[in-house]
Amino acid sequence: QVQLVESGGGLVQPGGSLRLSCAASGSIFSINAIGWYRQAPGKQRELVATVTSEGSTNYTDSVNGRFTISRDNAKNTVFLQMNSLKPEDTAVYYCNVFGPDPAPWGQGTQVTVSS
Repeated sequence: QVQLVESGGGLVQPGGSLRLSCAASGSIFSINAIGWYRQAPGKQRELVATVTSEGSTNYTDSVNGRFTISRDNAKNTVFLQMNSLKPEDTAVYYCNVFGPDPAPWGQGTQVTVSS
């Protein structure tokens, strides 16, 4: 089963940008859809964005137009470009297979948006 490691988080001011990376231990070519999720303190984990093997993307309303998900099958990596960040985007961000057979959850990467 593929293992996923997230990176790229940090502290950023409101309006700033970050690019998260999700590196897979094996090939993601055959994985139909991969998603980025986030979990804010005291809240449930939520799905933020997904990308299929064909490159089709979908976003939750709160990030639509600000975040962009992409995947590089050759590098077994999925990215999340986050622009115009808001304090409410503060959370631990995770990536995982989107579907009935997810991989074990990684440790995630912390994103903090604060002035």
